[in-house]
Amino acid sequence: METLIPIINRLQEVFLTVGAEIIQLPQIVVVGSQSSGKSSVLESLVGRDFLPRGSGIVTRRPLVLQLVNVPPLEERRKHEHVLFFTFCLQGIKAEEWGTFLHCKNQVFIYSLMLTIRSFGISPEPIHLKIFSPNVLNLTLVDLPGITKVPVGDQPEDIETQVQEMILSFISNPNSLILCVSPANSDLATSDALKLAREVDPDGRRSLLVVSKLDLMDAGTDALEVLLGRVIPVRLGIIGVVNRSQHDLNTQKTVEDAARDEQAFLQRHYPSLASRCGSRYLARTLSRLLMHHIRDCLPELKTRVTVLSAQYQTRLSSYGQPVEDHSATLLQIVTKFASDYCNTIEGTARHIQTSELCGGARICYIFHETFGRTLQSIDPLGGLTELDILTAIRNATGPRPALFVPEVSFELLVKRQIKRLEEPSLRCVELVHEELQRIIQHCSSYSTQELLRFPKLHDSIVEVVTTLLRKRLPITNDMVHNLVQIELAYINTKHPDFTDAAQVSASVNSQQTESLDGGRKWKNEKIPSEDKGPVPGFGSPSKAVNLLDTAVPISRKLSTREQRDCEVIQRLIKCYFLIVRKNIQDSVPKTVMHFLVNFVKERLQSELVGQLYKQPLLQDLLIESQDTAQQRTEVSQMLEALKKANNIISEIRETHLW
Repeated sequence: METLIPIINRLQEVFLTVGAEIIQLPQIVVVGSQSSGKSSVLESLVGRDFLPRGSGIVTRRPLVLQLVNVPPLEERRKHEHVLFFTFCLQGIKAEEWGTFLHCKNQVFIYSLMLTIRSFGISPEPIHLKIFSPNVLNLTLVDLPGITKVPVGDQPEDIETQVQEMILSFISNPNSLILCVSPANSDLATSDALKLAREVDPDGRRSLLVVSKLDLMDAGTDALEVLLGRVIPVRLGIIGVVNRSQHDLNTQKTVEDAARDEQAFLQRHYPSLASRCGSRYLARTLSRLLMHHIRDCLPELKTRVTVLSAQYQTRLSSYGQPVEDHSATLLQIVTKFASDYCNTIEGTARHIQTSELCGGARICYIFHETFGRTLQSIDPLGGLTELDILTAIRNATGPRPALFVPEVSFELLVKRQIKRLEEPSLRCVELVHEELQRIIQHCSSYSTQELLRFPKLHDSIVEVVTTLLRKRLPITNDMVHNLVQIELAYINTKHPDFTDAAQVSASVNSQQTESLDGGRKWKNEKIPSEDKGPVPGFGSPSKAVNLLDTAVPISRKLSTREQRDCEVIQRLIKCYFLIVRKNIQDSVPKTVMHFLVNFVKERLQSELVGQLYKQPLLQDLLIESQDTAQQRTEVSQMLEALKKANNIISEIRETHLW
């Protein structure tokens, strides 16, 4: 199981090359307040003095520290080696070897490079790898110390910046949280424990290190704290003794400090000496990390496999670089035209389930929207009895009418038929809008290649839009002509108009047979004539209003007038229903023939004719910078995932126990 930590280190190096954080690898995150002794704890784990020190915030960037145990070969006895990974920085070599003395300076320099302008912190990590026979295999992340008040030129939100950075690391469910809190401060006020409790309320990932045991007030000790009686911590509480500033000034070595630490623990905490100290801390961290990696490994393997499949799919969607421009253009144009027609026919591969699209929506427009609109039109809507009587009198001229004149019927029924033109033209407009929508549907779902070539995409949209725009007035004219055809000849001999004609003949025959009824009609009219002219009829200077507000009737209609109105109304209703049925059937056929089918048949030839030109090929097939960059990034990530999968595959079941 000791091989698990080096494997995680190799995975970190693999994903570091692509700068990705999609894989949350197991690691130990060191969290503590400013000057709580985090750097001293890390140096005690390494056994050498290699981190910069000073007042204020010294750790300005996350330091990812990988400790690698190596055999004590002869060439490694003189100098333990340090390897820097600084791929995130420009102008710095990718690998730089040096001693621990050089390491301290380099860490300080790299920390300032991205933060010197703002005097704040940066989330860009420094990766530091240490090979030594005196260390255990560990991976730790040292973060900036928690601070409360900005000092000097630090930004006002320095506290928020630090806390957000810490939370971004410890929120990783695969990380162990190493909280460092000094013994000479109240543990209940520990900011490190507070942040750890926010992301790990059960304490399954938290370990507490109590530093500076030798700086407690005289007569007090940390026994209750170390035993977990003050604040229990599930993974344990370990006490350590840090080097003091005097030790640093006198250049006391870490080895000497470790010996003095053990002597101090034997004197003051003899019962806990075997479970405290830097060496015990290193062994505990190594053991916890190995067990944590073992628990996280199955999920990690699954995550890498799933991501590999996802990135492979993304890479395939971006396509390969263009070699044959002519063939590529023809292929894209043909595929777009085929997808466009298939969307209309309902045979497209990408079928939406959230809303109607393509041919289904056109069918809905024809039979639901357009059909219901026509059905909602009242055959006698907008016609009053006064309008009908006015039309009858105007059709007879100065002579009294014995029969209902046909001219009045034609005048009124044409007025009603014209009302069918507006919804018919609206139907054409709705179908045209849906054909426009299909363009975007095909671009987004059916033809991924178009996303690679924005100029070609815009050109295809322009060609199809122009074709639709050309066909729109032609289709509108034809629909307009359908209504005009109905208006051109009122066919009263239509087979479906028989019943209404019989009603009209019946009423007229009754008027003809009543020879003596003429006087009766005449007598009925005398009272109304004695009362004076009817408004709207008897006044020759006042025009009759047929379209706007109807003139109110000031008298009750006579029996004959009621019969005449009823005859005209029945005739208009019957003939209007015949015309409405014809329009409801012929308008969808017209739209399909002049607009939909025409576009389907001419689309591919129009695209090829407009776009397949040698001077345009190079320009149309220029790939967008975003697509090229994304292909490169996805390719690099896929390569990293393949390497990670190979590394994880090296782990055998026997390595886990």
